[in-house]
Amino acid sequence: MGTFMHGAAVWDVACPQRPSRVAGLTMAGFRVPDLDALRMVPHPAVTLLLEFGAGSPVLDCAAGQQQRGSLVAGPGLGTGGEVRARGENVECVQVRLSPVIARAVLGASPADLDGAVVSLGDLWGREASRIREQLGDVSSWQDRFALTDALLARRHEAGPPVDPGVAWAWHRIVDSRGLVRVDGLAAEVGWSRKRLWSRFRSQLGLPPKRAVKLVRFDHAAHRLVAGEGAARVAADAGYADQSHLHRDVVAFTGATPVTVAGEPFLAVDDIAWPSRGTPAKPPVPRDLRLDRRLEVRRLPL
Repeated sequence: MGTFMHGAAVWDVACPQRPSRVAGLTMAGFRVPDLDALRMVPHPAVTLLLEFGAGSPVLDCAAGQQQRGSLVAGPGLGTGGEVRARGENVECVQVRLSPVIARAVLGASPADLDGAVVSLGDLWGREASRIREQLGDVSSWQDRFALTDALLARRHEAGPPVDPGVAWAWHRIVDSRGLVRVDGLAAEVGWSRKRLWSRFRSQLGLPPKRAVKLVRFDHAAHRLVAGEGAARVAADAGYADQSHLHRDVVAFTGATPVTVAGEPFLAVDDIAWPSRGTPAKPPVPRDLRLDRRLEVRRLPL
């Protein structure tokens, strides 16, 4: 377990010694004595928070809404800077799910979340209480990670997969760090733009253009945290200019790039998710290639 210190924030952070058996699933453990109004910065993943300690995390959302305890949130949680996390003696396992596997793991499409924060109990019923008890009964973080991974792997195996074309399009966006055009992406998959939008939105919970912007923002935000200048980040991350980057950061976080560069939510990633990076471009699935050939045959002469 490592200690994360950033300004007034002092957190204990644990990482799994082994990768998850499910591709697209990562996790970290947190013990935070005093969590004080932490800004939630949008991230291109579905967030699953499993709390088990004596304390309880609280999410203050827009319009005065609150969510307590274990929860699920769709990609882009915190957009607009309106979500804050707080609590005392918080202990939890935070899981990041690629939207590609989230539907199978959760038993519901990320689109059903509609950008909201949902209680895990509302989604899983009694299973949410059981996992909380099980996490509290074990004493080591590695046992907690193993328990969590086993549960989520079982759910993933039993759940429905997303369309291979949707999965490939998502990985293409991530591989490019958001530097793709939706029109070009649809052409690569062999679909119309309308078909790509419809399937992507219904299965992953956000339209492809929004996914492109979110992935690009996430890459740029982490480079700002690493100390790189805004002008260089804007140029390398595909923004028209520094003002374009500024507008995007404000839209996603409600804060300026200078403020976002100092956010603990982002800075902790170097400890909690040290291997975060960009996966290699996946091959086009065999059934997707077949689907594209069938589409060609349907074209009128």
